[in-house]
This record gives sequence, structure tokens and C-alpha cells, in this order.
Amino acid sequence: MDVSASSPNEGEAPLLKAVAWLCRPLVRLLIEKGIGYPRLRDLLKRLYVEVADESFRLGGKPPTDSRIHILTGVHRKDIRRLRGTPAEEADAAARTSTLGAAIVSRWLGLPDYRDADGRPRCLPRSSDDGSPAFDTLVADVSKDVRPRAILDELQRQGVVSIDDSGTICLQQAAFVPAAGFGEQVFFLGRNVHDHLAACTHNLLSPDTPMLERSVYFAHLSGDSVQRLRALAEDRAKALLADLNEEGLALQKADAGRPDAVHRIRFGCYWYQARRADDKDRSQ
Repeated sequence: MDVSASSPNEGEAPLLKAVAWLCRPLVRLLIEKGIGYPRLRDLLKRLYVEVADESFRLGGKPPTDSRIHILTGVHRKDIRRLRGTPAEEADAAARTSTLGAAIVSRWLGLPDYRDADGRPRCLPRSSDDGSPAFDTLVADVSKDVRPRAILDELQRQGVVSIDDSGTICLQQAAFVPAAGFGEQVFFLGRNVHDHLAACTHNLLSPDTPMLERSVYFAHLSGDSVQRLRALAEDRAKALLADLNEEGLALQKADAGRPDAVHRIRFGCYWYQARRADDKDRSQ
């Protein structure tokens, strides 16, 4: 889709209103963490240039600085500067979070790492007879990092515990760091990005929609909210566990296939608030 050649967008006003609404929690978070408007402005400027460069190519060729200027409104000198400056690489928190999530996913989803009741087994650090062990679990995900370093990080985050005999037990049914703001915001970015990307796809390609559904209720008592929340958490936990197990099996079956180039993310979320504190009066 080349927006430079399209007619004025009749949906501009409602789109901007929706963007303003979805950005409110993000702006609150930025203010709480001392990140002011100038830094967000600079970040958005770079994003406009990067997205125009990646998504609005003609014949596979990168757009010129002039075309990016037309598409985005960013000044040409800023475009030249930003295109000549590489974006920051993923930090250590991002790498650790990705690796830790993959390890916990396999621990929860692979039969070798679950007991007869389907719960994740407590594992020895290593094994000489090929039986399930923590070091083997880490090596299945990555051989570029020492299992001891991953174990220390997962223990710091409260995801695993180690008893007096050195046995390692998973403490949480999902990879949700108990500590470490960097890990938490890493998943914030990845999860919300993919949710928003699905919504964007559905707006731009309505003939091939992706799953994006929610339910909404208002005028509920506190007891009713807690009852619905417990139901949602119970059903979501079971569904995510099923998808994790099936995904691991399919990923193994697809290994080596030339068309195994796709990724997916499926998530669930819950939000509650008092309507008196809600700025949105349209619902």
C-alpha cells in the first residue's frame, strides 16, 4: 500500500482518536519512568523512517530520502542522519528473556520434562545416563550460553528454586519474571506489538483477518469481577498450556523444512478498572 498515491483518508479522524486512546497507558508509563516528550519524539522520528524504509519499497528497492520525506514528513537532513546511524542492538535483558522463555516453554510442554500428572519435573543439574536434566534442557535451546549463567538468572527472577540436594524446580507456570524491569518491558514490547500488528493487518487486509477478539462488560460488582477474572485465568492457563505442547510438537516435526519460516504468537489479557476512573465514555 503506497499512501503517497492514495486519496485523503476519510478515516483519519477516528484513526487518530483510536491512536490517542491506545497511547494513554504508554504515555503514563513513560512519564512515571521519567521519559519526557522530546525522547519519545526522537524515537517516533526514527520509527517513521525505519518503517517507511522497510515497508514502502518499490520493486524491492529502498525508497529515496525524498520519498521517505514525502511519506513521513520527516526532514531530509534527519532522514540522512537516521539512515546512517544503526539502531541499537537487542540488550542483555532481551536476550535473556527470550532464552528463558524458550527454556520454560519446553520444560512445561515436552513429555520428557513432565511427570505422570503432567506437571513439570524437578530436574537434576546434569545427567550421565541421558535422563532429563537442566543442562540438557538449556542445550536443546542454545549451546551458546553456559547453563550455569541461565540457572543463576532464572533463580534470581524467582522462576526456579534449588533444594539442598541441587535439584532444580520450576516455580511458575509461565515465564513472568519476579524481578527485573528490563525483562518485563521486553515482553511488553513483543506482546503488545503483535497484538497491535494483528489489528493493523485486519484494518489493511480485511479479506484475510487474523484472530482478534475480546469481551466487554460494565456495571459489575467487585465480586462479579473477581469471579470472571478467576474463570478467565483458569481457561487461559489451560489453553496456553495446550497450545504450547502442540506448538513444540509441530516445531519439532517442521525442523529442516524449507517452508518453516513463519512465527506465531497467541496471548490472553485481562484488564479491569472503575468506570469512574475511565476516560472513555463511548463504551
